[in-house]
Amino acid sequence: MINTTPVKCAAAALALAMLCGPAAAQTANAQAPHTMTNSQPISDTLSARQRAIPLVASFMAASDMPRLNTALNEGLDAGLTVNEAKEVLVQLYAYAGFPKSLNALGELLKVVEARKQRGIQDAPGREPSRAIPTGDALLVAGTANQTAISGGPVKNAVTDFAPVINQFLQAHLFGDIFERDNLDWQSRELATVGALAAMPGVEAQLRSHMAASMRVGLTAAQLRQLIQVLAERGDAQAARRADTALTQALAATTPGR
Repeated sequence: MINTTPVKCAAAALALAMLCGPAAAQTANAQAPHTMTNSQPISDTLSARQRAIPLVASFMAASDMPRLNTALNEGLDAGLTVNEAKEVLVQLYAYAGFPKSLNALGELLKVVEARKQRGIQDAPGREPSRAIPTGDALLVAGTANQTAISGGPVKNAVTDFAPVINQFLQAHLFGDIFERDNLDWQSRELATVGALAAMPGVEAQLRSHMAASMRVGLTAAQLRQLIQVLAERGDAQAARRADTALTQALAATTPGR
């Protein structure tokens, strides 16, 4: 476990940077495999539950425990289940690192226990509905997920230079994590965008995740609401980074550009 952590974290940090290659320029309407069947219906408005996710992710990535505590409480009040909140924080280790993920999960545990003491019984939520593939089947599933989210097969100078990094991305991030269907892909992208927006220096990945968000069914209007939530409740700089990333992602998908 300890020996593989640096490799996995490095792989995840590069995950969506790779989507900036030629394949990512394909249409945002690319069809995804069966994993997307549990996604939220297309809408121009984020639900209260969806608005809570990028705030939770942003405060987790910034290690802002007081505001994370508040965001977790608000998310649970808005219908986020305990297992969905766990899944958000577990997934984000791949983007923000194990220490921040573990600290955030500890904060969620405190929140859930405190709410129980106040007589609040939060819905536990469900576990993944199917077994995660292993071996070659995991690589196949992860590659299919990566292709759907990226808008096409991922192949660029970085993957040619270090092919093993893409194998880790396909098998672990897009396989082990994205094959878990107890959190829909729209929610996973809301979380990833919120986390990346809070971290300066990962603008390329943020821009790619904005495009990926639209591929999994989130609309530009919903993403603008996400930016507004970050501006009003989160960090102004995070909101500005997210706004720039969305503008660039939309420009890249405009016909003739």
